[in-house]
Amino acid sequence: MKLVAVLVVLGTGAGCGYALAGRGNALPATIKTIGVPLFVNRSTTPEIDRSLTSAVLQEFQSRGRYQVKSEAAGVDAVLTGTIVNVLLPPVAFSRENQATRILIIVTASLEFKEVSTGRVIWANPSFQVRDEYDVTTGTSATDPTALFRQDQNALDRLSRSFARSVVASIFEAF
Repeated sequence: MKLVAVLVVLGTGAGCGYALAGRGNALPATIKTIGVPLFVNRSTTPEIDRSLTSAVLQEFQSRGRYQVKSEAAGVDAVLTGTIVNVLLPPVAFSRENQATRILIIVTASLEFKEVSTGRVIWANPSFQVRDEYDVTTGTSATDPTALFRQDQNALDRLSRSFARSVVASIFEAF
């Protein structure tokens, strides 16, 4: 009897307009092209702006619905961003009190605006993405530049995570 009730609830909920997270789209139909110019980097981590901007461009392109450009001219909507800070607090230590795992926190100020109306569709002045990484040497625990030089995969994973979160937030209007 419980199985029948569950099936009835699932069957009636199928037409309610719910979708899986990350698959929605709250953008106006007038937006066909999206510009993502290079983010401004106010952090002390060189080149992170390039990696994050590139990942966001790729994430928008992977959605397949829009033409995506790396400039603000000639587009229907534009995403501008400033990388405010990159922090690396240690979260795990060895017996010798050396950091073995760090938490990377990137904070950015982002704004997605419809160009023709000037209307801000989505903004987050303190957008954060966090991820943890194993430390490969003792020198990279507190220096993001050293970490990303030694472990390009860490920067790539962080950039993809950042991009997925930003694009999902824009499409779902969170």
